[in-house]
Amino acid sequence: MRIALFDSGIGGISVLTEAVRQLPKEDFLYLADTLHVPYGSKPKEQVKQHILEAMKLIVQEPVKAVVIACNTATSIAIEELRSSMDIPVIGMEPSVKPAVEMSRSSGKRVLVLATPLTLRENKYNELVHRVDDMSIVDSLPLPELVEYCEALNFDPDEIKTYLRDKLSAYSLEQYGTVVLGCTHYPFYKRILAELLPANTRLVDGSRGTVKRLKDILEQGSLLNEYGQGDVHFLCTSHDEAYIHKMKKAYQIFLAQIEEPSIPE
Repeated sequence: MRIALFDSGIGGISVLTEAVRQLPKEDFLYLADTLHVPYGSKPKEQVKQHILEAMKLIVQEPVKAVVIACNTATSIAIEELRSSMDIPVIGMEPSVKPAVEMSRSSGKRVLVLATPLTLRENKYNELVHRVDDMSIVDSLPLPELVEYCEALNFDPDEIKTYLRDKLSAYSLEQYGTVVLGCTHYPFYKRILAELLPANTRLVDGSRGTVKRLKDILEQGSLLNEYGQGDVHFLCTSHDEAYIHKMKKAYQIFLAQIEEPSIPE
């Protein structure tokens, strides 16, 4: 049986590559809700309905666990999904807690980059309230970065111009850690690293999410010893061109993580 990963588009491929790295003997199914991408700027109830509809496609497949590889989808629908599905459902949230812990000794602030909908949700704001006892967390929505990613636009000059404009209101020297609170954003990790002061940490939730997945599979004796890291791509629009795009994005991200690492 496969492990399913779900996102509105190709962003969750950043989580998929981490899952393949940590669980090389598992096989995977990746579903993108291409009929409704992007989620981050849409009304909450509308997005929730899209997520629940997409889950109907996933449960038709032989899967043993689902990773909601999307911070926005997690914030909106994770409790309902867990109560309605009889397999483990693992969600994501911006890595605010570890970012705050990293900043305790440095005196630096934390900047969270995410979609507008994630930043508006109670789940995110309750998380910040719970862990940000030093009031050092700031938030910045970057909805257009999702659109760039969906278009496979990785042109460094264009992306740098966009990010410089968005970051221009911030004194970047104040920040020791930047949280990538949308799974599309790690595709631009290297470009961000070039714009931020040296030694600024860039963190996202992929590693912790996949570790949680691995722990749950171990506890349920569900780990696969015979898989080969095979990935099957699906999308809600049943669009072969988009499936080709997902495969291309997967290869792009694999190539990126094989390059020398940046601070995390």
